[in-house]
Amino acid sequence: MRAGSYDFHMSSSNCNRREFLAAAAVTTALRPQRVMGANDRIGLAVIGCGNRGHVREVLPLLAETNTDFLAVCDTWRQQRETAAAAVKQATGKAPEQYVNYHDVLAQKNIDAVVIATPDHQHCTMLVDAVRAGKDVYIEKPLAMNMRELNDAVDAVKRSGGVVQVGTQVRSWAPSVAARAFVAAGGLGKIFKIEQSRNSYYPYWQRVSERPVTEADVDWKAFLMRSRYRPFEADQYAGWYGYRDFSLGPHSQLMVHFIDLVHFVTGAKYPKRVVAMGGTWCWKDKRTAPDSIEVVLEYPDDGFLVRYNSTFGTSDNSYIKFFGTRGVMDATRWNEPWKLKGEKAAADAIPPGAGIPVVESTDHMKNFLDCVRSRKTPAAPIEAGYAHAVAALMADASYVHGTRMVHDPSKRAIKAG
Repeated sequence: MRAGSYDFHMSSSNCNRREFLAAAAVTTALRPQRVMGANDRIGLAVIGCGNRGHVREVLPLLAETNTDFLAVCDTWRQQRETAAAAVKQATGKAPEQYVNYHDVLAQKNIDAVVIATPDHQHCTMLVDAVRAGKDVYIEKPLAMNMRELNDAVDAVKRSGGVVQVGTQVRSWAPSVAARAFVAAGGLGKIFKIEQSRNSYYPYWQRVSERPVTEADVDWKAFLMRSRYRPFEADQYAGWYGYRDFSLGPHSQLMVHFIDLVHFVTGAKYPKRVVAMGGTWCWKDKRTAPDSIEVVLEYPDDGFLVRYNSTFGTSDNSYIKFFGTRGVMDATRWNEPWKLKGEKAAADAIPPGAGIPVVESTDHMKNFLDCVRSRKTPAAPIEAGYAHAVAALMADASYVHGTRMVHDPSKRAIKAG
């Protein structure tokens, strides 16, 4: 086993277990979501105004979705002020600015929130938001451990609110078209799916170089349930590279791929997962691995999935779905996917064949539309649960050096 410990249910934070369970057990009076008429305006806030760019993503949709951008919230002053300035420039009206997300949730005129904060904050904020009666767009990955994952799913189910998970690749037109193509038997029987996603620099390298000082941030609010430690600029700006705040490429980059696998094939979650990895190229104080190899088994669906990331080379990146009729190449996944027939197959995909275009809707617009219509969004909480299970199984295998098994009846993962 690698240095350090890993509980299949808890993260490495030092949160008080008794207080956590007591809070989760309290039956709160959930605020009902406002029933909207066709002319009612949606009151929206963004919590977390960093590099994910959701403020810029929302602004072009305001008029079309009849939405008011009312507030921005961030623990970093510069990010908060930059986001507020962008909203004012686009709308002519400055949004309210908040440091503490609880202050956002207390505003009765806010109907929905976009949560784009570091990974270790996702579940806590999601639970608090739905308990406050807000609809939520929550960034991926959904959870850092199985206990908070199950608690968050339960809270969403009790609330009856609209929750869209931010795995936006499933809403891209090529993904929607591929799903219909596979459902119609276009690829035959899928038996293997692979992604290799490499780059020279780790994705946390660029963001960690952002200048940040302790005076400009609420360090304790950033840490949330993680163990306290003195302020460190690199951990704040480059949190992606620290396992207290983000587990690594298998919980960040792999999540988009795994969610895409689930979306295109209809699979729910893997049965068994094995992962190996480490830090081979970028040896520094950061704790997330720079290389990871994951194999996921979906026996009920009849296929294997392989994922790997390596930082130190930009070569050999691809996404491919292998079926009995041929291969579906999604390497350039925001463009039409390519097909190649299997020469030996009697029903091979013919040369020159393409995937028929299918209409799709922008992921954020789909969320705002569902806030009004109360319909189920494109990436509901069940999709977030499925990708989180896969990522957490991979992480537990990486840490313990053994195969992990998912027990859906107990909503737990274990060695086996």
